[in-house]
Formats: sequence, structure tokens, C-alpha cells
Amino acid sequence: MSLAPVLDRIDRDLPESLERLMGLLRIPSISTDPAFKEDCARAADWLVEDLKGLGFEAASVPTPGHPMVVAQGGTGGRHLLFYGHYDVQPVDPLNLWHRDPFDPEIQDTPKGKVIRARGAADDKGQLMTFLEALRAWKTVNGTLPCRLTIFLEGEEESGSPSLIPFMQEHAAELKADLALICDTGLHEDRVPAITTMLRGLLGEEITITGPAMDLHSGGYGGAAINPIRVLSKILAGLQDENGRIQVPGFYDDVDELPEAIRAQWQALSFDHAKFLGDVGLSVPAGEKDRTPLEMLWSRPTAEVNGIWGGYTGAGFKTVLPSEAHAKVSFRLVSRQDPDKLRAAFRDWVRGQLPADCKVEFHGHGNSPAGVMEISDPAFEAARGALTEEWGVPAAYVGCGGSIPIAGYFKTYLGMDAMLIGFGRDDDLIHSPNEKYDVECFHKGIRSWARVLDRIAKG
Repeated sequence: MSLAPVLDRIDRDLPESLERLMGLLRIPSISTDPAFKEDCARAADWLVEDLKGLGFEAASVPTPGHPMVVAQGGTGGRHLLFYGHYDVQPVDPLNLWHRDPFDPEIQDTPKGKVIRARGAADDKGQLMTFLEALRAWKTVNGTLPCRLTIFLEGEEESGSPSLIPFMQEHAAELKADLALICDTGLHEDRVPAITTMLRGLLGEEITITGPAMDLHSGGYGGAAINPIRVLSKILAGLQDENGRIQVPGFYDDVDELPEAIRAQWQALSFDHAKFLGDVGLSVPAGEKDRTPLEMLWSRPTAEVNGIWGGYTGAGFKTVLPSEAHAKVSFRLVSRQDPDKLRAAFRDWVRGQLPADCKVEFHGHGNSPAGVMEISDPAFEAARGALTEEWGVPAAYVGCGGSIPIAGYFKTYLGMDAMLIGFGRDDDLIHSPNEKYDVECFHKGIRSWARVLDRIAKG
């Protein structure tokens, strides 16, 4: 089968592809708000009908929350699973939008044409790049490129509460040779990227209690323990002077970055000074022997996200508080085990408590890091395909944030995931006036056609 006619078809059919995307964007599938439950179901049904039109056996499968869309189609070659999500973030504050967020429009901007709507980039526009590539392939060749499973979630923006139970229950139906995920972006807006490292996440809330009640600092100050002072001292000791995290055993399962990947990252010409300068900073604050890119993509972190206690209202109150609180998050890498590290952190805190203080912990979820096995020839095949389409050498990159689904595919289905996306940093995802560049949508469709051509028969 020749690729050129497929690419030609994608170019000719771009207006129709955009109109189909507009139809999906008009559905306000906000998963966090129960008022939009029917709209989420309507978005799932819309996708089911579209997939059936491509020759898939497709269904909207109920969950305790919003439906999952699961479709099977094609034969032969590698079995690929494609994941995306059809739910979107809330639109608040609505007054900051320049138009109805669910009345999509193609707009001219100084940087080119954009699709303006909630969900345009996250993730409806991205998932439709894959479906439109399949549509062109099917139109030209009469068949799908290989055996395919499509798995579209409706709760990604609300914490995916139904995802793991669903994957466990439907493992036989979902398991494939490789997962493809389109929910990431270009590196620095121009370099096509395959994300191969995703940091995990661990959240902890700490409450340290001292006296049984708030006390007058004039009557008790100096004699009574102050929980804020205790908590501050503990948190201040999270890192040493070189930025190393001091929880015992924290680095035991952290692998060093392979030299080939390190060299590739160095070649990305990431502007460290601009990265910090854009947010009013100038000096990297983490591990002193690591570059900022390494710190962002391949090194673990410990950060205090909030701290409170005592009197914080207007004026002044000389109170010695009964309690002090903090929220601490850890970004995890490599083989770090969230449960093991949660226990180590709690033991470390308990070991620093003075007499008359006690501590309570409240966990806020966790997910392991994702590290993809790029020795699979499909990764180099996809990198070559992206390079051809964008005219810039595609790169393997890391992601400082967390995309738990990639790790879940490994944990629950035993397969690696390839994360390829076409978003740009200024897409305003989760913010008012979200957009997706028409160029990214168009070249995203062409990119998936090239990737499928390279790896589907591998």
C-alpha cells in the first residue's frame, strides 16, 4: 500500500475533517460537573457512530461514572491500541472567554489559523488526528492499516475514577502489542516529540498537633511547643544544600539517564535562562549537578505546595497554634515505588517529632513513573516518520508532569505506550480561550498516517 495517496487524501479532505472536529467540540462534555452527564454520554455516542463509519465494531460501555468508548477493527500486523479522552475541563471563568467555548470557530491570528474552543487541544483535536488518519487510510486502501483497538475515556479531566477497574475487568479486550497516546505536544512548539519518560506523583497532607488548644503566646510562649516551628524545621530539611532529598532510601530506585538520551536532550538547545527568566527567576534551585532539563524530565522532586496554621486573618493575633498543616508532593521517576516512598517519608517525619507532638497523615493519591522501552523498533520507526513530516529531527523527550494512563498500560496490561502529540505551549489548555493550531491538526493527521505506515506491519 502506498502512503502518498493517503497523504494526498488528507490534504484534500482537511475542510471536512475540520467540520467533523467542530461537531465533537460543540458537545459540552465536562466530566467534573454532574450537570453535563448527558453531554458526556452524547460525546461518547458521537464517537461510537464515527468509529462505526470507519468499519469498527464500537460501543459506549457504561461505568459508574462516564462511558468508555471501545472499538475493535482491522486485521493483521501489529495490534495497536489508541487512547484518548473525550471529556474536557470546565470553562470557568466564563467571562474571560472571547466567545462561547462550545461554539467552535476557526480564527486568523498573527501566528496562523487556530481552532478556538474548549477541548480543541485537550484532547478532542488530538484524538481526532488519529481518527482522521484512519479515515483517509480506509478511503484510499479500503481497509484499516492493521488490527486496532480504540479506547476513549470520559473521565480523564476528573481523576479517572473508573479507569483502573475498567482496565482490569476488560484486560483481555484491551491488551495489544503497543499503546499509542495523543495527549502531549511539540517540543518548544516546533520539534516533533515522542515522550518516553513520565514522572509519577505522590501527594501527602501532614497535620502536626502540639497543645490541646490554641494558646496565648504571652502566657505559654517559650515553654510550650509550637507545631508551626516543628513542621517548618522538618520541611526545611527535605533537601540539603545541594538539592538532594533527605528521605532515607529516596534515590534507591532512581536510574541514571542513558548517555544517548542525555546527548539528545543537550542537542535540543533548551534555553535554560529564558525558561526561568519567563517566570521572573534566574538560578536553578534543584540538584546542583544536574541540568534544568534533567531536573524537569528525569529527576525526582519533593515540593511543599501549601503550609498553614495559627492565625492568618487581618490584623494580628498572638496565638500559639494547636495544629500546623502542610501539603507535600513528590514527582517520581524510574522505578520509584509510591507506596514504599510514602512509608519512608512518614517514618522520616515521625523520627523528627519532639515530645508532646503527634502527627497525622492523609494521602492524596499516587502513581508510578512511566519509562518506555524504546528498544522496540516501533519507536525509531515513529521517530523517522515524524522527522519526515515536520522536517525537523524528532526527539525523545521527558515530561515533568504526570500522565498516569501510560503507567497503567504497563502495570495492568503489560504493554508500553508511545506518547505523540501536536499541541503547542500557547494552546491555553485548561484556561479560557483554548485553541489548537490548524497546522498542528493537519500535520498531526499526516503524522499518524506516516507512523502507521511505518509500524503497523512491523
